[in-house]
Amino acid sequence: MTSQDNELDKIRKLCDQAGMKLTPQRLEIFKELLSHEDHPSAELIFTKLRERLPTISLDTVYRTLASFDELGIIKKLNISNARTLFDTNIEQHHHFICTKCKRVEDIHWPDFDKANLPESVSALGSIQTRHLELHGICNQCLNKKNKG
Repeated sequence: MTSQDNELDKIRKLCDQAGMKLTPQRLEIFKELLSHEDHPSAELIFTKLRERLPTISLDTVYRTLASFDELGIIKKLNISNARTLFDTNIEQHHHFICTKCKRVEDIHWPDFDKANLPESVSALGSIQTRHLELHGICNQCLNKKNKG
């Protein structure tokens, strides 16, 4: 069984547990998400799906992604420059965002995840998740700048 088969089996079970029918359109949206190694937008998913599902609407894509996010199947990323992207990696991780090309890369930082929070943060309430965004210029953009 491939990792995609495992993911598809997982989504079938989660949808069944939530009482959400896994329609052919929802399944295709999830497959399209899995085909991306980056963090696609709803618009990109819609554009790719229109090639094989010409009757699908952007609204269906948005609603399905929102449902998947609520079920914990994917993560909705509200990147600070007003883009909404989607991530199939639901394991604990953070993101590096290039301020030039806007690419988003996953970062794993276990030391940060385990670190004691400052008292001022703990005083705000009960922290449920940690997500850090690091903004900078990626090496590809830096190399282009240095060559040009």
